Amino acid sequence: MRSAIARPWSPYVAGVGLGLVVTLSMAVFGHRLSGAGAYQHLSGFVGRTMAPDSVYWRHVVPTGVTWDVTVLLGSILGAHVAARLGGEFGVRTMPDRQWVDAFGPSIARRWLVAFAGSLLTEIGAGLAGGCTASLAVSGGAVLAPAAFLFMAGMFGSGVPTALLLYRKSDR
Repeated sequence: MRSAIARPWSPYVAGVGLGLVVTLSMAVFGHRLSGAGAYQHLSGFVGRTMAPDSVYWRHVVPTGVTWDVTVLLGSILGAHVAARLGGEFGVRTMPDRQWVDAFGPSIARRWLVAFAGSLLTEIGAGLAGGCTASLAVSGGAVLAPAAFLFMAGMFGSGVPTALLLYRKSDR
């Protein structure tokens, strides 16, 4: 299948597109972009089944197909469409060169590290009451000072972490 877009998406075009989505989401639906709560909201189905008398699952967690679940599903669908249009869709099981240089060729290690990183990110988002999309993107769109502090902290800690993790890599 020939790609609808000759090369990868421009970060500038993608940024403008994201800005338009945030604007429409807030103006039309009155909701910020946030998908971190989706996993918690979906976990309520399992939690209520396992512990039907639990106050947590009955009154604290808004179980169901909430706005966050809709945003999560939309982001998965949007990523799929963008990858197809850009001719970059593919399922990879083998680690790329950068990963192999830094961590070795183990696919199991790659999955374990990805899972652990995702789990820590979700726990952090749950503790903070939001996620990076909600704070950085939606908060930045309304010029919330916390958004800019968060982004500075994210890059201020992310760059040294990447340098530490990939110190053996030639990239």
